[in-house]
Amino acid sequence: MTPPTQTLEMVLPRERRRAVDFLALTKPRVLVMVLLTTFIGYYLGSPDAPDYLRLLSTLVGTGLAAAGTLALNQFLERHVDAQMDRTKTRPLPDGRLSPLEALLFGTIITALGLGYLTLAVSPLAGLVTAVTVALYLFAYTPLKLRTSLCMVVGAIPGALPPVTGWVAARGELGIGAWVLFSILFLWQLPHTLAIARLYREDYARAGIQVLPVVDPDGTSTERQILAGCFALLAVGLLPTLVGLAGPLYFFGALGLGGALLACGIAQAFSRSASAARRLMFASVLYLPALLGLMAIDKAGF
Repeated sequence: MTPPTQTLEMVLPRERRRAVDFLALTKPRVLVMVLLTTFIGYYLGSPDAPDYLRLLSTLVGTGLAAAGTLALNQFLERHVDAQMDRTKTRPLPDGRLSPLEALLFGTIITALGLGYLTLAVSPLAGLVTAVTVALYLFAYTPLKLRTSLCMVVGAIPGALPPVTGWVAARGELGIGAWVLFSILFLWQLPHTLAIARLYREDYARAGIQVLPVVDPDGTSTERQILAGCFALLAVGLLPTLVGLAGPLYFFGALGLGGALLACGIAQAFSRSASAARRLMFASVLYLPALLGLMAIDKAGF
């Protein structure tokens, strides 16, 4: 007979592993980016000193809704994930969690997040987040198996978290919210295309219709990457032009946008995996640096 202490030692690691698997359903790295952009939207949207209690409520509600949505996305894509090397070890395709567990987990925390945002922050913040959830789950996710336009559609919910932060702080939409939305929207194009270029064979095996899969020679892919980098360079300067930031941000954004564009040009000419990886990492560095510049500029450092 197994002693009680040994039984407890066996149960605790198993429960700990399950907790880690449930956490993995929320895609923590993506979740951190959602919270960061929501925070920046709130901070920039605050006309005076931020209401930190309201900011905390905004981050809690947005975090719950985003985590649940990402879990539901993994539930919907579990069969697709099982076909790709980069995702087949996730909790659902690997069998460590059941589909029902993921469905209940995702549904409950998404509903909690939307309800909390609506009641504790504002109905408008709840509405923007509900639109984000709906577009991500019911437009972007199914379109991935149907058309390369999925990346454009998916960029819309990806760009809405700072809008949630803005309306939570200000109580209304404004030009600043749309500028932030535009920057996030355009940033996702070179970023996701670089990722899709790197994992093209994996995506093709799973039937995901991203542009590098349906454009094997890469002509359209590189054109879209360049167009996105050029547009981002221009739109990234708008915060200064609309009074959201000052000259410090303007010149910093010019330098960051130019560096990202240089990586996009290098990718267009070489069309190599190393250039795509460089562009992906450059885009990962670009966004927090740009948002950090906005925050620093507003704070007056």
